[in-house]
Amino acid sequence: MFAAMVSRTRLKSILSGLALYTLAALMVGYFGVNAYTGKYGLNARQELDQEIIALTSELARLKKERAEGEQRVSLLRSDRVDPDMLDERVRFQLDYVNPRDLVRINKPN
Repeated sequence: MFAAMVSRTRLKSILSGLALYTLAALMVGYFGVNAYTGKYGLNARQELDQEIIALTSELARLKKERAEGEQRVSLLRSDRVDPDMLDERVRFQLDYVNPRDLVRINKPN
């Protein structure tokens, strides 16, 4: 009877040790996978870096576009109107053509 208890105790200690090591390995695996593919992992950081680059170039393009628009608006201010710009806008908005202008009409395909 004493031999049966020793083998059960040994089996129980081996299984509990194996369970602890398995649990530890699973936890390390879980955190390792999340470190690579998680919301704040290595892949996410690379994607964020690419998005930062794309958004930075878009910001530069939009700033340039805004500066061009502000420059055109400054030409139309009442205190310093550019006559050519005023003439261009009036002709465009009113569909006005000077009798001395050469007009070319393009028919859509």
